[in-house]
Amino acid sequence: MLKVGDKLPAGTLQEYVEVEGNGCSIGPNPFDIHASTAGKTIAIFALPGAYTPTCSAKHVPGFVEKAAELKAAGVDEIWCVSVNDAFVMGAWGRDQNTAGKVRMMADGSADFAKATGLTLDLTARGMGLRSNRYSMLAVDGVVKTLNVEAPGKFEVSDAATLLAQARALKA
Repeated sequence: MLKVGDKLPAGTLQEYVEVEGNGCSIGPNPFDIHASTAGKTIAIFALPGAYTPTCSAKHVPGFVEKAAELKAAGVDEIWCVSVNDAFVMGAWGRDQNTAGKVRMMADGSADFAKATGLTLDLTARGMGLRSNRYSMLAVDGVVKTLNVEAPGKFEVSDAATLLAQARALKA
């Protein structure tokens, strides 16, 4: 399982990019994890699924609300990662007003979740293999903080916790 001090696993996440110039939709685009994190501080939070109750009511809204404070604390980008396709993540991002604040990164086949070892098997509930709920700060692709939730909990992966950790790293 991924731990503090580890390099983020190699791989690709997909993001639904709304427009490219003149309002032309360009759809899902792959982003190499190592290239996208090089030289940056990234706040990453992962969750079981788009449009699910805790994720929609608390997790994403908290990061949208704290985006400016996180950036002031030295965070270059905020990523929400979920085992959903890029189209779903794009639609959910529009619903959650994440534009310019949180990048909605799709891990459609759970490759990133599996590579981190932070998976949650929700097959019995009809949702298949998902990501566990967690948050982390990655600096130049290396995990500096990691807050993994116990199943069914939302106590340590919230935006306020990660903001305090970002401020501590910057100090």
